[in-house]
Amino acid sequence: MQDLIKLDVVDLAIAVGLMAIAIGLSAWEKIGLELNLALATGRTILQLLVLGYILDFIFALDNAWAVLAILVVMLTITAIVARNRISQKIPHVLPLVWGAILVSTALTLLYTNFLIIQPDRWYEPQYVIPLAGIILGNAMNAAAIAGERLVSTINAFTVEIETHLSLGATPQQAVSQYRKEAIRAGLIPTLNQMILIGMVALPGITTGQLLAGVKPLDAVSYEILIIFMVAFANLLTTLLITKGLCRQFFNSAAQLVR
Repeated sequence: MQDLIKLDVVDLAIAVGLMAIAIGLSAWEKIGLELNLALATGRTILQLLVLGYILDFIFALDNAWAVLAILVVMLTITAIVARNRISQKIPHVLPLVWGAILVSTALTLLYTNFLIIQPDRWYEPQYVIPLAGIILGNAMNAAAIAGERLVSTINAFTVEIETHLSLGATPQQAVSQYRKEAIRAGLIPTLNQMILIGMVALPGITTGQLLAGVKPLDAVSYEILIIFMVAFANLLTTLLITKGLCRQFFNSAAQLVR
């Protein structure tokens, strides 16, 4: 199998031409996305180049503390983005999201590392950082979707919830159905991906490994592992997020806090 064809600066400059054409098309059709496309292009180049240099340094350093440090930074950024999409008005949402994603990601990585991949060292950057990045990105989306759905639903149905409470229901019982719907919403993208994976398009991880020269069956094996990791982590994240958010809506007297 042919080795990976490396891209140099000229190749990347030509690749930017695709975005230049896209900006030109936006201007031609008067869509008004020229500035957005230009900013997105610049941020993509800058952020990925910075990431490349950071990962190159960490891989060369080959130190457990360095790996943990980058994981904490990735986790914190993920939690902040998810919190912003859920709500900035509810107190303690950031630590709730941070903790939920930490627990789901840590458990998933521990299970995978010690029972499946079994690398020589638990902090092997080649495995831990890419897998953690995939889990964090998907958990962020699941947390944001489920959390935003739950918050908006509770705010929209306060009368119904208070009616259940007045009839003797506990806070958990009063919002149980809304929580289940929020969890389902957070898992819909993952379930859709699992149902259609390999049928509509090649998954990103498989495509990357094929480009790197990995045998197709080996690439598919890792894709199966990754999608199961993502499904488990997303479900656990949404369970923890929604449970924590439900508690935030009620005071010690089991009354709904508006």
